[in-house]
Amino acid sequence: MAGHSKWANIKRQKARVDAVKGKVFAKVSREIIVAARSGVPDPNGNFQLRTAIEKAKAAGIPNENIERAIAKGSGQLGGDANTLEAIRYEGYGPGGVAVLIEALTDNRNRTAADLRSAFSKNGGNLGETGCVSWMFEHKGVVTVVGPIDEDNLLEASLEGGADAYELIEIDEDTEGAEVFSAPSELEALSTALKSQQYTVSQVELRWVPNNTIDVADSNQARSLLKMMDALEDLDDVQSVTANFEMSDELMSLSMV
Repeated sequence: MAGHSKWANIKRQKARVDAVKGKVFAKVSREIIVAARSGVPDPNGNFQLRTAIEKAKAAGIPNENIERAIAKGSGQLGGDANTLEAIRYEGYGPGGVAVLIEALTDNRNRTAADLRSAFSKNGGNLGETGCVSWMFEHKGVVTVVGPIDEDNLLEASLEGGADAYELIEIDEDTEGAEVFSAPSELEALSTALKSQQYTVSQVELRWVPNNTIDVADSNQARSLLKMMDALEDLDDVQSVTANFEMSDELMSLSMV
């Protein structure tokens, strides 16, 4: 798919699951709370909730934590579930790289201040709403794992309403593919691929850049990855997307 950023691959390669497991738990729990609040608290009738629960299970979150988050979101436990709101922030990284951040927050001022600090300390700046979002397209993305027969994948993807796919390398020993659709077709696409016996590892909405900036300077690469880490480490941040590409070699050097 033209313009598809390597950021998803970068995140896979730079994942430090054990070190950030607590933050993963908190972020996914928030997703469950908001999903349960915005629809019925039954995953069978709420695709957003079902997807969040699948993500939670993949991250190793205990069932009792999942059930507690659902209860909180549905109002059974009271608390501050209704104060969480989804906000999109936009900014620029070193070298003019465009950055989109999706957050769930109960305090806009705190979140904006934290983001502004993470940007400025790493050579970037938080921008106004709309400053970079026009460079991205919102897509549904289903990631499938395992050996891929492209003819079969194409047929199954088209039946599910997909508009593109891209073969990827999950890790050194595992291949797979990312299948893209309009956000409104994500549930149908996921269902169609599962019905064709594909192993679906992730279902998500993602911002995909229309064009990318190639990063070839090691100092810029190091600053960018440090900035992305700082943004993703913030408690209120759910996801960070940027429109840069860099070589695997440069990426590994910059992560040292």
